Amino acid sequence: MFETLQAQKPDAILALVQMFKDDPRSDKIDLGVGVYKDASGNTPVMRAVKAAEQQLWENETSKSYVALTGDPGFSDAMVKLVLGDAVPRATVSAAATPGGTGAVRQAFELIKLARPDARVFVSNPTWPNHLSILEYLGMEMVPYRYFDNETRGVDFDAMLDDLKTAKAGDVVLLHGCCHNPTGANLTMPQWQEVIAVLQQTGAVPMIDIAYQGFGDGLEADAQATRAVAAALPECLIAASCSKNFGIYRERTGILMMIANGTEAKVAQGTLAFLNRQNFSFPPDHGARLVTMILNDDELRTDWMAEVEAMRVSMLGLREQLATELRQRAGSDRFGFIAQHRGMFSRLGTTPEMVQKLREDHGIYMVGDSRLNIAGLNANSVPLLAEAIVKAGV
Repeated sequence: MFETLQAQKPDAILALVQMFKDDPRSDKIDLGVGVYKDASGNTPVMRAVKAAEQQLWENETSKSYVALTGDPGFSDAMVKLVLGDAVPRATVSAAATPGGTGAVRQAFELIKLARPDARVFVSNPTWPNHLSILEYLGMEMVPYRYFDNETRGVDFDAMLDDLKTAKAGDVVLLHGCCHNPTGANLTMPQWQEVIAVLQQTGAVPMIDIAYQGFGDGLEADAQATRAVAAALPECLIAASCSKNFGIYRERTGILMMIANGTEAKVAQGTLAFLNRQNFSFPPDHGARLVTMILNDDELRTDWMAEVEAMRVSMLGLREQLATELRQRAGSDRFGFIAQHRGMFSRLGTTPEMVQKLREDHGIYMVGDSRLNIAGLNANSVPLLAEAIVKAGV
């Protein structure tokens, strides 16, 4: 039977990782993989995570299964972190998942179960896994315009025009903050206009929020998600703990579903059913650490301080890169880098230019010109700026 299998297209980012490893140049720069790195190029274990792990090691008495939807304490802590008091807790069903990707996958499965003919509107561009999972599930995708390659900002008027074509029963996938791959975000007044369109069309919002705390702060980054959830009767939210807790390999995520009335009573059981069909019980180690940190004043305070330091570091790198480019290019055409938020920015150049940067200067970024700001440090920023200007980006 296996002779019928087709070779799958290699993952572009993983292929880039191998190319970087094989490159013998000492001044090469890896801006491809979407993980946070400190000034030394390491992805550190956060202090609060280390402290929570020590406590867990000393006090944990069982490795037995948790519930199909994970520990209720984790759900409570994450609902509070993401949604605050935006909606009544009783209207939110939640299920722990293997990472944010697991939450996205389960959300799409839920949509397919509830409305098999639903169309999913996705931003152009969006995180590639959104597209590959939807395609694998055989769900209809409708791209909506988002990024303007000329301004390197949001093409908002075009975005609204496209979203107005959605219908009741369709789903609109939105990035809660720190848009991946572009780094270009909506303002709160623009979010209010998007909410008005969703109310008019009856489409259901699905929010992917993977970088809370990396943009303008933990509370500010949740503002849009809370506004959407409060304004509409139904909403799906896929959240990840990989970035803001630095627990990438622990695969810690959560899917939240907001509904009212009888739907809310059925929703929790549906999420448990979907988990059972996919992986049964979700992993608990990372979720347990997150729960401990969010429920302990001392650990939470230290965690918040470290997240803020990471955010400020990335903002500083953005400002430095924009300044270095301004000085070398003699113009402010790269000023958008300082305006973007989160780990990524998109230069808006061609795949050919990305290849030229890699071959001539050892600058490794994804083919769509997404660069990971967290992959830089104070010493590599001038090298990147010089390469961008020399290559004629």
